[in-house]
Amino acid sequence: MLSQCRDRHTNEDWIAFLRLIDRQTPQNKPLHIIADNYAAHKHPNVRRWLGKHKRFHVHYTPTSASWLNMVERFFRDITQNRIRRAVFHSVPELVEAINGYVSQHNRDPKPFIWTAKASDILQKVTRARRSLDKVQSE
Repeated sequence: MLSQCRDRHTNEDWIAFLRLIDRQTPQNKPLHIIADNYAAHKHPNVRRWLGKHKRFHVHYTPTSASWLNMVERFFRDITQNRIRRAVFHSVPELVEAINGYVSQHNRDPKPFIWTAKASDILQKVTRARRSLDKVQSE
């Protein structure tokens, strides 16, 4: 797993991460990136960069569908297993903890496996939409 901690999350930071991915992966492999709809991910500079790097294929998750992006699952795990209830006296200390967790994960990586059926997920989304529509109409 590749990771990078940065002070901000601008389009320049996103391009820097894409460059890291480009350097660290075999050049003959097409890369499919799943990203949310954050503006930095769709900035014109990013689109220009992606236009020059044809092996990158970006797929954007729908708004309010972070559960489709497995990196969100990893964020949950790192929060529960390393960050929550810990005490950090500085940002560099937090970054060190994050990098340590990623390194530990990379020593014995395990794939994320979805156990839910697509039909079950879609039913939950439909129920949630109905509930939201009901609340908004009241």
